[in-house]
Amino acid sequence: MNNVNYTMLFDFYELTMGNGYFEKGYKDKICYFDVFYRRVPDDGGYVIACGLEQVIDYIENLHFDEEDIAYLRSKKIFSEAFLEYLKDFKFEGDIWAVSEGTIVFPNVPMMTIRAPAIQAQLIETFVLLTLNHQSLIATKANRIVRAANGRAISEFGSRRAHGPDAAILGARAAYIGGAAGTACALTDELYGVPATGTMAHSWIQMFDSEYEAFKAYCEVYPDSATLLVDTYNVLKSGVPNAIRVFDEVLKPLGKRPKGIRLDSGDITYLSCKARKMLDDAGYPDCKIVASNSLDEYLIRDMLIQGAQVDLYGVGERLITAKSSAVLDGVYKLVAVEDNGEIVPKIKISENVQKITNPHFKKVYRLYDNENFKAVADYLCVYDEAVDNSKPLEIFDQDYTWKRQTLTNYTARELLVPIFKDGKCVYNKPSLKEIREHCEREIQTMWESVLRFENPHMHYVDLSQKLWDIKHELLSEMSGSVR
Repeated sequence: MNNVNYTMLFDFYELTMGNGYFEKGYKDKICYFDVFYRRVPDDGGYVIACGLEQVIDYIENLHFDEEDIAYLRSKKIFSEAFLEYLKDFKFEGDIWAVSEGTIVFPNVPMMTIRAPAIQAQLIETFVLLTLNHQSLIATKANRIVRAANGRAISEFGSRRAHGPDAAILGARAAYIGGAAGTACALTDELYGVPATGTMAHSWIQMFDSEYEAFKAYCEVYPDSATLLVDTYNVLKSGVPNAIRVFDEVLKPLGKRPKGIRLDSGDITYLSCKARKMLDDAGYPDCKIVASNSLDEYLIRDMLIQGAQVDLYGVGERLITAKSSAVLDGVYKLVAVEDNGEIVPKIKISENVQKITNPHFKKVYRLYDNENFKAVADYLCVYDEAVDNSKPLEIFDQDYTWKRQTLTNYTARELLVPIFKDGKCVYNKPSLKEIREHCEREIQTMWESVLRFENPHMHYVDLSQKLWDIKHELLSEMSGSVR
């Protein structure tokens, strides 16, 4: 996948703007863009940032091929001087981002880009599609993992994903979010996400009987036998035939079965009955795997009802984030440089949620030193800094009457350097390290933020300086006052 040139994967208006910037002398104008989202999917309390590694690979591979230039020339709207500029195009700017696996909240930058106008504009589409998709899937996976309450979750969704990249990178994101593995072999080969799998119903149907199908599988895979027991009748034939084969094939070899899988029916009821049958037959260590259009809500309800399931295979509702299938991440201009001075920019709208926070910013996360739980995010201008030794009064940006004063706290800057003058300065962590970072991030969140229904909204505050700048701009542009 890293060999694919995605440079032309952008909305066409990025090119028309780029050509316009070039023609009007703006190609070298330094500008700042923030990447952030406005609403948490599933009305949840948080999002897990994911996809940075793919953005890095994309930036490092940016170039226009001869075929690309020929295509653009055929559109007959771009100047030859602009096309000549694109022949030697490369990214020469700076990027800051939160590390993959970091929890991010609405309106908080997860990435900031500082670059000449054309360069910053042309990368918008890929940056958004990558961060939006993988962050969405990592977040959905984490919700499902938490619903399973310690039981393993495996990602089973490739055949229902929205295309090959969605399947491959979706499985990667699901692993970061906490999934134990995937059914996608290519994700294992490319990224090291553990791939597992046993059989489909077609294996059972291929043989003259269910018993023969089970027997053949256990003979071929005596060390990893998990049998699909719902092709015909779970309790009358599936589980009894599985036990018979365990007794006849595995036991004489000194082997133990790994599990059985339920893929249809009332899984809660069937798992309880199957558990008793396996225990009575001397296989209390045989795991029960459940699949079939599961999500966090169904898994939670099954466990409340007493389901005896040890591992869940979750497919379409994970890989497509079916219940809330969009992360509305945006890429907004927040500042430009004019004669060496950083000039803040703002977007205003009749929809208050679409009014942006201007300027080149720092992002701090504030932690309570007594329990190291995150209490707020604090956005300030790039030349400000938080002093942990001084009390800090914070407001909730949506409910400005809600305030608290922090005294015993630690401030951590979230945005770290990724590119400097077009060169990657970031040591990419391993996938295992990203996953472990995500686990630690979850531990820093209050349970009230993590709950599925009506979660507490994490405080996101602006420094007084940033607040004043924002409202001065609003006043200048719309005549409004605080």
